[in-house]
Amino acid sequence: MAVAPALADAFVIEGAHPLSGRIRAAGNKNGALPILAACLLADDPVALSNVPRIRDVDTMLDLLSDLGADARWTGPNDVQIDTSGVDKSSPDVALCSKIRASFLLAGPLLARFGKAAMPPPGGDVIGRRRLDPHIHAFVELGATIDVGGPVYEMSTAGLRGAHVFLDEASVMATENTVTAAVTTPGETVIGNAACEPHVQDLCRFLVSLGAHIEGIESNVLRIHGVERLHGGEWAIGCDHIEVGSFIGMAAITGGDVTIEAVRAEDLMSIVPAFGKLGVRVEVGEDSVHVPARQQLIVQDDLGGAIPKIEDGPWPAFPSDLTSIAVTVATQAFGTVLMFEKMFENRLFFTDKLVSMGARIILCDPHRAVVTGPANLVGQRMESPDIRAGMAMLLAALCAQGQSTIGAAHQIDKGYERIDERLRALGAHIERVDS
Repeated sequence: MAVAPALADAFVIEGAHPLSGRIRAAGNKNGALPILAACLLADDPVALSNVPRIRDVDTMLDLLSDLGADARWTGPNDVQIDTSGVDKSSPDVALCSKIRASFLLAGPLLARFGKAAMPPPGGDVIGRRRLDPHIHAFVELGATIDVGGPVYEMSTAGLRGAHVFLDEASVMATENTVTAAVTTPGETVIGNAACEPHVQDLCRFLVSLGAHIEGIESNVLRIHGVERLHGGEWAIGCDHIEVGSFIGMAAITGGDVTIEAVRAEDLMSIVPAFGKLGVRVEVGEDSVHVPARQQLIVQDDLGGAIPKIEDGPWPAFPSDLTSIAVTVATQAFGTVLMFEKMFENRLFFTDKLVSMGARIILCDPHRAVVTGPANLVGQRMESPDIRAGMAMLLAALCAQGQSTIGAAHQIDKGYERIDERLRALGAHIERVDS
């Protein structure tokens, strides 16, 4: 299988240059990965388009290939998957350690083979990321799980439909439960299901292959098991997290940017949250325009109270955009409380922004008070994870002077060819060997 070439591992950015032009949103990483895993359930080949050409996708394709699938790129953003040759149910340990999404193979493998040996997944270190909801759901569906060894040994004499209540609205646990249930006899009802846009995309993809799923877009999914799924074609939905990143990027550089290939309904919580920071956007049918030279002013709550931006399960503001919102807040007049409810390490990157001149008080692992605007100055930094890396990239684009962001591969895991695409908007950014 052709894999994207290795890339140099640092970005050098010369800041204080407004961005201008049009940029197309890539396919959703968090939609592509579960859909790729779900292809294990299809009896016939599946053709996927609008697949983001990023490292995490390459790793998932490698995992599928190692299991015996024919998984390959057929175009710049097109993938062909034929899983008819899959002959084992134990994914490669080293590959699983690279991405958290490797655990999404558990549901399809359990449904297909009645067993799976799943190594602990890798992924960004942004706090505790529980596997408990996945395990509990599989047990409710009739699986036996041994969690005492180096891998999670899963087996079943036959899955059966059940009422499953997730003790947290976990995206991946919802996706794993759905993929385990769609070919399981009987009715499965998933309560407290996640309903993020990429979960909806997975469900609609499965329906296109013959699955019967009711309640898509809600937090209660009702699945009637079918005997088989056929092959087909599917276009991955746009990445609303990338759209939000570009909105913030345009606003803090004073640029005039239009983001294309957008689903307006995916921005229902994103636009109001950025609006609290004074960011004004014009949402079209399939595009978002960020006008130039905006004066960002924090919109106080009634009575002049300090406003709060808090994340949560969909349709609340996405946790993956909290880091971006923090950076935007450093450039807005006023004070805002950022409340990260979901991951206790998400805000630790703010020390990098403080070193650049940002005025941020990290109250505890979940809350930060940001006062702006601050005159940021370029620094040498290291990207700890995908979203913090992108937030640091935003800060570098609006800072005076030069910044170097090491571990650029972290950003590459979630954003396709980000340096090339930003240069097309006028950004002064280059890849270098670190």
